[in-house]
Amino acid sequence: MNPAASLATELRRRGVTDVLDDATTRAAYSSDASLYRVPPLLVARPRSAEDVATAIELCARHGVPLTARGGGTSVAGNAVGPGLVLDFSRHMRQVLHVDPEARTAVVQPGVVQADLQRAAAPYGLRFGPDPSTHTRCTIGGMIGNNACGSRTLGYGRTCDNIAALKAVTGTGAALDLPSPLGGRTPELAALHDLVNANLATIRTRFGLFGRQVSGYALEHLLPERRFDVARLLAGSEGTLAVLTEATVTLVTDPAHRVLVVLGYDDIAAAGDAAPALLEHRPTACEGIDARIVDVVRRRHGPSAVPPLPPGAAWLFVEVAGDDEAEVLDRAGRVAAGSEDALVVTDMARAAALWRIREDGAGLSGRSPAGLPAHAGWEDAAVPPAMLGRYLRDFEALMAGHGLTGLPYGHFGDGCLHIRLDVPLDRPGGKEAFRAFLVAAATLVAGYGGSLSGEHGDGRARGELLPLMYPAEVIDLFAQVKAIFDPGDVLNPGVLVRPRPLDADLRVPAARPVRRDLALAYRHDGGDFGRAVHRCTGVGKCRADTTATGGVMCPSYLATREEKDSTRGRARVLQEMVNGSEVTGGWRSPEVHEALDLCLSCKGCASDCPTGIDMAAYKSEMLYQSYRGRLRPASHYSLGRLPFWSRLAGRMPRAVNAVLRVPGLRRAALAVAGVDRRRTLPEFAPETFRRWFERTRDTRAAEGRPVMLFVDTFTDHFAPEVGRATVAVLEAAGYRPEIGGRRQCCALTWISTGQLDTAKAVLGRTVGELAEAAEAGVPIVGMEPSCTAVLRSDALELLGERAAPVAAATRTLAELLSATPGWRPPSLDGLRAVAQPHCHHHAVMGWDQDARLLREAGAEVRRLGGCCGLAGNFGVEKGHYEVSVAVAEHQLLPAIRQADAETVVLADGFSCRTQLADLSPRRGVHLAQLLADRLPGR
Repeated sequence: MNPAASLATELRRRGVTDVLDDATTRAAYSSDASLYRVPPLLVARPRSAEDVATAIELCARHGVPLTARGGGTSVAGNAVGPGLVLDFSRHMRQVLHVDPEARTAVVQPGVVQADLQRAAAPYGLRFGPDPSTHTRCTIGGMIGNNACGSRTLGYGRTCDNIAALKAVTGTGAALDLPSPLGGRTPELAALHDLVNANLATIRTRFGLFGRQVSGYALEHLLPERRFDVARLLAGSEGTLAVLTEATVTLVTDPAHRVLVVLGYDDIAAAGDAAPALLEHRPTACEGIDARIVDVVRRRHGPSAVPPLPPGAAWLFVEVAGDDEAEVLDRAGRVAAGSEDALVVTDMARAAALWRIREDGAGLSGRSPAGLPAHAGWEDAAVPPAMLGRYLRDFEALMAGHGLTGLPYGHFGDGCLHIRLDVPLDRPGGKEAFRAFLVAAATLVAGYGGSLSGEHGDGRARGELLPLMYPAEVIDLFAQVKAIFDPGDVLNPGVLVRPRPLDADLRVPAARPVRRDLALAYRHDGGDFGRAVHRCTGVGKCRADTTATGGVMCPSYLATREEKDSTRGRARVLQEMVNGSEVTGGWRSPEVHEALDLCLSCKGCASDCPTGIDMAAYKSEMLYQSYRGRLRPASHYSLGRLPFWSRLAGRMPRAVNAVLRVPGLRRAALAVAGVDRRRTLPEFAPETFRRWFERTRDTRAAEGRPVMLFVDTFTDHFAPEVGRATVAVLEAAGYRPEIGGRRQCCALTWISTGQLDTAKAVLGRTVGELAEAAEAGVPIVGMEPSCTAVLRSDALELLGERAAPVAAATRTLAELLSATPGWRPPSLDGLRAVAQPHCHHHAVMGWDQDARLLREAGAEVRRLGGCCGLAGNFGVEKGHYEVSVAVAEHQLLPAIRQADAETVVLADGFSCRTQLADLSPRRGVHLAQLLADRLPGR
C-alpha cells in the first residue's frame, strides 16, 4: 500500500472520515494563491478538534508533513505542502456564538470572514480586519498570516482582535490560550524561559512599526505585554500549532462612512502624501495606480469606473464615525489638502470604487507590458513616513531589472502590493526571480522595513529573513519552533529552515501548449498553458457574489468542492500541462472529472479579476479529447441542435405529437443523452423566418436599416421573441432585415467541443453578416448566448475576419439606448424579477438593460448567479441535481417570493426553459415586455 493510501486508511479507521487521496484532489490542491506548486500526498477535511488532533498524531508517527489550509488565498505559499493538507473550509465553518455584550464571537477556523460579518451585523458589530479576500478567506487563515486589510488604521491587525485561541501543537499538546495567557504547560514554561533569556534582542528587533509581519511576532511575549502566546500564534503561518477554535473581538460598525479620493501625478507622490493624512484618523488610506483602473475600463467598459479626480494615481481615504457632521468635517479637511479631490457619500458609488481596490491582486495579474505578472514580492512594508522615497527606489530597482508591475496598497500603513512580470516561463527566469527578490529584500531592509506586511513569509520570503534579521534572531525563531513542533511536522519549509525561494515554482514547471489548438488564445500569445496560468488563485470563484449580480462560480456554490471551482479546475489543467500529477493529457480522467460540472456559463470571464475563461478551456478540452473519436450521445443530439431543428421545422406539429407519446418521449431522451426528468420544448408551428417573409409586405419600408441575427432558438422555439423585437425596432424608427440564408452562431457545437464544425458554420454566418457590418448597419442579436458568440467566441475561432461583425453586434437594449430621441414605453408600476443570461452578463454586460428598465419606470430585482440550465449542461444525464441546486441558489427562491403580478424577465432561452421545467412561472424577453407596452397594443 502506498503512503497516501496507508495514511488515508488509518485516518478513516480513527474517525477522520472525509479524506481524499485521488489525483484530481491532489491536483486541485497543488497550489494556493501563490507562485508555488506543491502537490499534497492527500487532503483531509476535519469536522472537529478531535479530527485535527488525530491527524497531527498520525502525521507525527508516520513522518508526514501537515499543512493547515483555509480558503487557499495565501499569496506566499503558506497553504501548500507535500504531505497532508487539512482543509478547514469544508466542515469547520461555524460561527459558534456571538456575545453582543462582551463584543466577542467564537468561531471555528474555517469560518469565512464575510460570514462572521453577517453573523455580527444584527448586533451592530463587525470583525475589524477586512482583507480584500474577505468574501472567501477564513478566520483561521487570517490568524495564520496575521492578515490586515484596508482598514487596519481603524481596527488593527488580526492579532489585535484575538481574545482567545484553542490549538494543537506539533507534539499533540492541546493549547487553551486566553489572551493574555493565564496558566502554564511544559511548552509554555520553556517558551517563557527562552523569552527571559533574550529580552534585549526581542525589545530592540520586534514591534518596531505596525506592519512588521515577517518572522515570529516575539514582541507579544515580553513581560510588559503579559506573555501573550495567542498573539504570537497570529502570523506563525501554521508552523507552531494548528488552530481549532478562536474567540475574536468585535467592534461597533460606524453609522457613517465617507470616501475621499485624492489625485496625484504618480504613485510615489501619493506615497509622499499619505502620512500627513493620518492626523484625520482615517479608517483606511489606500493607494492605487491609474493603470489598474484602466484594466477595469478595458475589461468592463468606461461605466464600470465612477468618475475620479485627475491624476495618474489616487489615495482612497475613508473616514468613519457615528456623528455625521463630524465625519463630513473630517472628510472636508482631508479633501482640503489636495486640489484634485472627490468626496463620495453615496455608498453604492463608494462600493464600486472599493471593488476595484479589492480586485487588485487579480487585476494586476497582467503587467503594464501585457505580460503575466507574479506574486513573490507583493506586500513589503516600510515605516509610512518613508513610503514615498521607498517607492521611487523600488521603481528604479524594477527598471534596473527590466521588470514592470501595477502598484497599489495600504499606503497609510506603508505597505505596497505589486505583482511583477518576471519571465519565469523563459530560460533564466528562476535566476532573474531570485536576483530581484534578494535585491528587493536588501532595499526594504535598508529602510527598516518588513519583507512581508500582511501575507506572511511563506515559501517566497523565508529564505530572505537573514537580510532583515541578524543571526541571533534567526536562531531564536528556530528555538521557538523546536518548543512547539520539535519533529518539524507543521508546515515544514516555511519560516524556519525554509525551502529555497525559487524551489517549487509553478510557472517554470509548465510547458507551452501551442500546437493544434482550435482556439486562438489571442490574449495569451496563442499558448493554452499561459491561458490556464492566468489563474493566480485569489479564489474569488469560491465567493458568493450573486447578491451583487455576480455569476462565478455556480457549480462551486452548488457543491462546495474545490475541484468544482474555477481555481480548482485551473489547477487541474495546469497539472495536465506540466504532465506530472495529471499524466493522461486532454483525455485524462482527472481533467474530465474537474470540468464535468463546469456549466460553461462564462461567469469567470468577467467576474474573475484575472480574466480566465473556463468555458473556452472546456470547449478546447472536449475538442482535443473527442476529435476523430466517438462522442457522448448528447454531443450528437444537443450539440447538433440547429441541424435537428431544421429537419423538425419541416413538420413541427408531427414531431411535437410524436414527442408527446410517453414511450417515444422516454426513448428519445435516452438516445439523446438527456435526463428523463427534463421536458422537451416544442417546435413552433411557424418559424420566425417564415413569419418575417410572410408579413414583409405589411411592414413599413422606411426607417434606419438594422440586421437581425436570427438564431436557432428564436427561429424554431420562440418566434414570438422575434416578432416582438421587430415591433419594438419599427416603433423606434428602424427597418429590420434578416439574411437571405439561414444563419447559426454554432454555439451548440462550441459548447460540446465540435470546433471544426463550429468554425465552418460560424465562418459562413460571419461572411453573410460582414456586408451589413462593413456598411455600418447594426446587427441585433435576440438570444444573448448567440449574441455573445458573435461578440467574443467568433474572434477566438475565426480571428480578425470576425472583428467587423463583432464590433457591429448589439443587444436590443444597447441599440435602443444609443438611438437618438428614443424613449422607452412607460413601465410605471411594473415589478420584475430579472435573470440576466450568464453570457449576457459576462460578454455584453447587463447595465444597459438595467438602465433602460429603470428609465422606463420599472421596479426590477436583478438576480445574480446562473439559472442552472446553461444550454445543454442541465439537460444532460448526470447534471440534473447540480442544475437544480444552482437554480435554488437565487432564481427559484426569488420566483417563490414574487407575487403573481411580478413579471419574470429572462432573455435567455435556456433561462426560460429552466423556469418552465422547475416552476409554474414563465419568463418573458425584454422585447416582449417593451412590445406589450407600445402605444396601440
